[in-house]
Amino acid sequence: MDLKEIQNLIKFVSNSGVAEVKLETGDIKITIRTTLEGNTPEITYVQQAPMQQALPQAAPAAPVAAAPVAAAPATDENAKYVTIKSPMIGTFYRKPAPDKPAFVEVGTSIGKGDVLCVVEAMKLFNEIEAEITGKIVKILVDDMSPVEFDQPLFLVDPS
Repeated sequence: MDLKEIQNLIKFVSNSGVAEVKLETGDIKITIRTTLEGNTPEITYVQQAPMQQALPQAAPAAPVAAAPVAAAPATDENAKYVTIKSPMIGTFYRKPAPDKPAFVEVGTSIGKGDVLCVVEAMKLFNEIEAEITGKIVKILVDDMSPVEFDQPLFLVDPS
């Protein structure tokens, strides 16, 4: 089930006047509850797929999602850096909580598996982990900003 299908299901439930809908297909379980007054849906999305599977675009329920790593845009100054991109649509957070320090800053040395940020999707906070070892050169997104699938988040110097 992809994100578009989930969004259509939410719209349908919101417009139908039904208080709650539960859907289970394979390893995906979705519960949508609406309040009759504000008609604002509350969504619980649980996916119990192994982490070794390729994450589809609509995989916001994975508890910890590894960020895809791709080559940086071919500009002269950034050609030697690796770009870490968002694996999903959501809201980008540099800190685990408002009163906590940021996961990484420019100049921070990172190792494979280090948490770089959190992307919130459908009220689930997904830790984005480094897949390479290196040093953060640039943070490309502001804290609490919306991000798109495959949007560059960090530039990393792998040397």
